[in-house]
Amino acid sequence: MKAFYGDLKLGILGGGQLGRMFIQQAINYNVNIKVLDPDREAPCRKLCNEFVIGSLSDYETVYNFGKRVDLLTIEIEKVNVDALDQLEREGVLVYPQPRVIRLIQDKGLQKQFLKENDIPTAPFRLISSAQELPESGFTYPYIQKLRRDGYDGRGVYKVKDEAGLANAFTEPSIIEEMVDFEKEISVIVARNDKGEVSTFPVVEMEFNPHANLVEFLISPSTLPAEIQNEAEDIAKKVAESLKIVGLLAVEMFLTRDGKILVNEVAPRPHNSGHQSIEGNVVSQFEQHLRAIFNQPLGDTSTLNHAVMINLLGEPGYEGPAQYQGLEEILKCSGVYVHLYGKALTKPFRKMGHVTIVDADREKAIEKARFVQQTLKVIS
Repeated sequence: MKAFYGDLKLGILGGGQLGRMFIQQAINYNVNIKVLDPDREAPCRKLCNEFVIGSLSDYETVYNFGKRVDLLTIEIEKVNVDALDQLEREGVLVYPQPRVIRLIQDKGLQKQFLKENDIPTAPFRLISSAQELPESGFTYPYIQKLRRDGYDGRGVYKVKDEAGLANAFTEPSIIEEMVDFEKEISVIVARNDKGEVSTFPVVEMEFNPHANLVEFLISPSTLPAEIQNEAEDIAKKVAESLKIVGLLAVEMFLTRDGKILVNEVAPRPHNSGHQSIEGNVVSQFEQHLRAIFNQPLGDTSTLNHAVMINLLGEPGYEGPAQYQGLEEILKCSGVYVHLYGKALTKPFRKMGHVTIVDADREKAIEKARFVQQTLKVIS
């Protein structure tokens, strides 16, 4: 049996910032890592043992890459699942499992899975084209989401009224009722092959209204204990129903009448878990490593109040990245900067994140607002 801390070769499909942060943790365990990514300047390129340039959607490329490793994982869902199915049949360990990735790739299948397993989610309907929107029966406004290839807020459209139908997506989609929510929350859950399951404490999220992606995150939540317990139980139910091996991010709405509805899930480390690097006993990246290597899951307890801010490229700037205000924020105690190694910035591109930790929740939030106002990614 190969030891995960040296002999075993781990392959990662995707070389972005999630892979980069995972490798930074895996280095502590002397894990041998190979990465496949189409971008020769991907954030992972200098950190892994071997970096391979190639398409994540091409069957032969993914299959041939996978044949050279013992265990394969992902940092992005948009990969060739047929190749992963074949690799799994031939004895390569693939975590999360190909069937899980296939389901998550299609938001329609994902919604049906939630419904079939009695996991609360907003009422929805599957449509094959925009022509079906007028007969949907949904009251304006409602949400349309592309079934495939939507991420970081892309592929989501708010149908405000009849006039808005003209700009709706024409591809197969799901439409769902607009949720009147009080907060958006997230729970990261991990499951290993032994069936051990562990959740991170609930975090509260704020979204950038223009880019529709997480911009500001607070951990731990101050919601009532019964709400937090229910959210963690729902996340565990999703993971156990999927029988996933690895990490799963479960994004949820807390409605104004106190209900929790699952919005979407992601079978990998996630933006809503970045604060765990400094804010928890074990980070989401180490937990993913433990889960896929079938090791005991770690202690997810919070160490401190932690606020995470995404560093997004400023509107109006495109070119070589400059981090304006970096020196000013580094004067503050409890400020941890993570730059993703992307040479070029563009509007709303994820260029890094900053986590602020403090024993006082309000002070952490105050420092985070200062960082948000001071640190800008320009060119």
